[in-house]
Amino acid sequence: MTAIDDGPSQGSRAAPVLERVFPKALDNRYRGHAVALWIFGLLVVFKAMISLVSLADPARGYAADGIPLNTYSPAAAQAVIGVGAYLDVELLMLVLLFVLALVRYRAMVPLMYVVLAIEFLAHRGAGLWRPIARIGGSSASFTTLGVFALTLIGLALAVTGRGYRAKADEVSSSA
Repeated sequence: MTAIDDGPSQGSRAAPVLERVFPKALDNRYRGHAVALWIFGLLVVFKAMISLVSLADPARGYAADGIPLNTYSPAAAQAVIGVGAYLDVELLMLVLLFVLALVRYRAMVPLMYVVLAIEFLAHRGAGLWRPIARIGGSSASFTTLGVFALTLIGLALAVTGRGYRAKADEVSSSA
């Protein structure tokens, strides 16, 4: 599949960034900084580990989040574990999409960074809207803030880079 190049974008400054996040063609041509791919790969592995650990050993996963399953009735604890398993399977599906972007459709990587950022903000919003009682000081919040910071750094690197400058140079030299 080939993309039709309409030339340089006219309009707002945000237009080129939006074109980088929403490319016209989903191919394996990645134009951002290579470091962003490594960061994205690290984030994908991290998300996969979270999901797999929670599926394999739910008590360990919930303890890391400060959720006191041992204070719940057995039925309530099982319900929480069951809902968590559904969410972990959904996270694994998202991880598979991320892997697909890394392996076959690298032009999607900036968009996948946006998905990661929105996922973080949506989880934060849901946590504020429907807070979960937690015990002790959980280090998970520092970890998730670090992951969010890496996501934003990766996004910035993914929408910048030599590949985008080279494309702009090609367009200006052909005009």
